[in-house]
Amino acid sequence: MQIDGAGRQQRGHVLLIAGDAALRRRAVQVAPSANLAALGVLPVAALLNSHAPSDTTYLDGARDPNTVLMRLRAAAATPGPLLVYLSGRLTLDRRGHRLHLALAGTTASTVRYTALPWDWLGTELGARPGGPTTVVLDLVADKAAWPVLQEYGTLPAPPSAEVYGVVVPPAFAGGADRVSSYTRHWIDQLRRSPTRPTNLQLHAFAVGAAALPPGTLVLPATRELSAPAPQEQQEQQEQQEPDPVADPRPHIHALASGGRHQEAATLAQAWEQHVLQTHGYTSPEATHWAEIRADLARMAGNYRSATQLWINAGRTRLEHQPPDAPEVLAAAAGALYCWTQLKDQAAARDSGPELVRLLSALPSLEPRLLRLTQQRLEVLEGSR
Repeated sequence: MQIDGAGRQQRGHVLLIAGDAALRRRAVQVAPSANLAALGVLPVAALLNSHAPSDTTYLDGARDPNTVLMRLRAAAATPGPLLVYLSGRLTLDRRGHRLHLALAGTTASTVRYTALPWDWLGTELGARPGGPTTVVLDLVADKAAWPVLQEYGTLPAPPSAEVYGVVVPPAFAGGADRVSSYTRHWIDQLRRSPTRPTNLQLHAFAVGAAALPPGTLVLPATRELSAPAPQEQQEQQEQQEPDPVADPRPHIHALASGGRHQEAATLAQAWEQHVLQTHGYTSPEATHWAEIRADLARMAGNYRSATQLWINAGRTRLEHQPPDAPEVLAAAAGALYCWTQLKDQAAARDSGPELVRLLSALPSLEPRLLRLTQQRLEVLEGSR
């Protein structure tokens, strides 16, 4: 129970907002309704990390930004702990150059009237009377919003709140109408952990475990994920009895994000060998660790190795999964992105045919991507 300064019991609030679904070529990139439904079955105490009596508000399918504003304002007035979760498509008002969360029915020409201005979030939460404030984001930026985010280098967020989440670029990512990877791993960790992890730990796990597309914007800045634990916390942990082995992926990701690429690669390779011996060379676990090494190579700027690792992962997944599976498409996206970054023409020429064969095996792939890949390969072959 949480008590304010006047001795009154505080109430908490959970506000779950589903914006417009993000689609590309009819393939779902993020399904906000599915994310809200999955979060809705969790205990409120787990979401808030508080046992204070709380209220929950679901906003799914809203079309009027003023309706969302009213709910946001009411939630922000809560004196106790507050969690705001937003999922959907981030777009841009091209006239005013302002970021918006697209709502149901929002189109490029109606953003100013049918979408929620992003700065309203900071305005309302900045006026909070007190109590911890957490914002969790699972978003996809469309083609209009993405260049602005790249210019900013981040997503403007309320300074008074803890903000965690991801913004996926407008690259291809398909699959069924299901819970997105980042939110799913956040939920899974809440369910599995015997004690409730901190929000930063949940975020680090979700980022490390989710197969995020290359270039995904991660909030907060990933350097914060590599901050060491305080000395007293380490001493306390040493005195406790062992837990199951901790998931190494958040730590590996933090090392790479901090520029310690060789350490990250060495640790990942060691874990991959452990997985190979435990689960076998053709196991999904082994393929996942190959993908982790591919993304580490990308982060280190080793695009030649990253391209080959992503191609191999895509081919392995195709042997066990349908060609429109999200994991297959994510592997192909990683391979294609890294191949386009190769400046060494010989390296690009060597891996080009394998990449074309992989992309050709994906019927749901946007035809333009395969065509452009083939055209570049033809140019490379002609420059021998």
